[in-house]
Amino acid sequence: AIAIPTSIVSTFAVMEYFGITLNGPSMLGLTLSVGIVIDDAIVVLENIYRFVEEKGYAPFEAAIKGTQEIGLAVLATTLSLMAVFLPVGFMGGIVGRFMSSFGLTSAFAIGVSLLVSFTLTPTLAARMIKVRKEKRGTQTANDQPANPQSTIHHPQSKDSGFYARIDRTYNRMLHWSMAHRWAIVVMCVVVIISIMPLFMFVGKNFLPVDDQSQFELSIRTTEGSTLAAASTVVERIATDVRKLPGVTDTLTTIGGGAQQQVNTASVYVKLAPIEERALSQDDLMTRARQLLAQYPKELRTSVQAIQAISNGGGRNAPIHFVVNGPDLQKLSEYSGELLKQMKTIPDVVDADTTLIEGKPELRVVIDRARAADLGVRVSDISQALNVLIAGQDVSTFNEGTDQYDVRVRATGEFRTSAESLQRLSVASTKAGSVTLNQVVRFERGTGPASINRLNRQRQVTLLADVKPGGSQSEVTAQMNKFVEQLKRAPGYSSGLAGTSKELGRAGYYFMLAISLSFIFMYIVLAAQFESFIHPVTILLTLPLAVPFGILSLLLTGQTVNIFSGLGLLLLFGIVKKNAILQIDHTNGLRAHGMNRYDAIIQANRYPCDRSLISTSFVFNREELYLYARLAG
Repeated sequence: AIAIPTSIVSTFAVMEYFGITLNGPSMLGLTLSVGIVIDDAIVVLENIYRFVEEKGYAPFEAAIKGTQEIGLAVLATTLSLMAVFLPVGFMGGIVGRFMSSFGLTSAFAIGVSLLVSFTLTPTLAARMIKVRKEKRGTQTANDQPANPQSTIHHPQSKDSGFYARIDRTYNRMLHWSMAHRWAIVVMCVVVIISIMPLFMFVGKNFLPVDDQSQFELSIRTTEGSTLAAASTVVERIATDVRKLPGVTDTLTTIGGGAQQQVNTASVYVKLAPIEERALSQDDLMTRARQLLAQYPKELRTSVQAIQAISNGGGRNAPIHFVVNGPDLQKLSEYSGELLKQMKTIPDVVDADTTLIEGKPELRVVIDRARAADLGVRVSDISQALNVLIAGQDVSTFNEGTDQYDVRVRATGEFRTSAESLQRLSVASTKAGSVTLNQVVRFERGTGPASINRLNRQRQVTLLADVKPGGSQSEVTAQMNKFVEQLKRAPGYSSGLAGTSKELGRAGYYFMLAISLSFIFMYIVLAAQFESFIHPVTILLTLPLAVPFGILSLLLTGQTVNIFSGLGLLLLFGIVKKNAILQIDHTNGLRAHGMNRYDAIIQANRYPCDRSLISTSFVFNREELYLYARLAG
């Protein structure tokens, strides 16, 4: 137990040296490292105790001999485990920004744990392990039992109690597996092949959807609505939402955001703690969507979780699909067609577009011939309208320590109607000044509420949320198919944006990290065993664990995301550690003359208790994480 605080606290010094701060990812790395840094100490301590109990060594001698025997195997497991986390520290994209501190912190903690297991653990074991004198025996010249196939067991240790039953069961399974090798090979092949169908079946999202006891409603009334009209509708919606079971508070914001439009609003919904309500956050969000469906279709509404990573403005939807091009009319046509197809995807809810038409506007049409006769230039008309309606800063006013801008524009009575605008004057080179109604005419019409651009091209973004249990990657794949079927004119392009784009990049960087991990682990293991075959044998155990990790996601209703991807990487490190110990012990027994079959049986029985201790420790730790997640 002393190895845990010693390794974690020592990691702080390495983090300080490399400039890593205590943040969410680094704290996650330290938390996960609690179950990993103790593995090396468990392996070393168990081997020392085996030397005392089974071979009769004194504790001091056992600390030296036991550490020497297992030292290279522990070194290999630790270096190969560091090879799993180091590539995570050099990932790119937003995932790399967040996870670099996680990967480096985990690698540092694991490296420190190696030093602790080689120094502090043997020292304490030599001083604290107590053994009866009558249990001490003699050793041969090579510090091994006279008969490598026989050992001296403590009668109250592994030959009785709960472990004895486990050992007998595992021994029968081991002998059966060795007698039916082809059956084991076939089962392993089937398990590896099952990775692809399981991976295709499980959902894939950028971030996990947790029950945070809060969500948000986005509401947009018809274009041209007044603040009072929007407030009436939004307050009615908030009142209905507060009637849902489990909702405690709501907060309404009208006219927020960068554009501060009075017809846009959001309702923040606060839920009771998860243990105090019967419905989950997803269930309440579904009920909120059903409630909003009762309102007029002219309202643009969406229900979304509070995102941990914002898109920098606008709606924080998990699906962002953009269409770019020069002509706004064609963009409206293309985006409308894609929006209809998007709504047919089963996993999509709250589909919408950023191109919102129907905003009332007053268009100014200049009579150029009349303006030329009166000596009025187009730039003068534009400047006059800009100054008199929008206003212009002309000076500043100082009062004490405060400074105020002086803004000049027409009074309110000249800015509220077309008739008032006609009486505004504009400079003329022939008549001094003339009224606007002599050179322009006003036309009422509608237009888009806003025009977004990307790389100097007009852009329309399609937005959507994903149903609970849905797959973000499946939606983006369907959208790509729809775009391929869409007949677009030259000069128009489309693509993913926001978290949808980062999802694809995250998948690429995770595959790159996994590939580098396999390469680095093979190099370390090949150097350790001085063989090209043993590293392959060890690495073959890694894909056997992947289907069961994916199956656990399916059974618990989770998806593959950046955090479950880190869990799979952690799984690689845990699985191959047991394989390394087994291969190393098998080679040691064969070096002392034991035949291959007996060496395999004996070597796999000895690391069994180490694997049980390490795995149970990690399992109990993950249970605590699961409880903490469910509790809020």
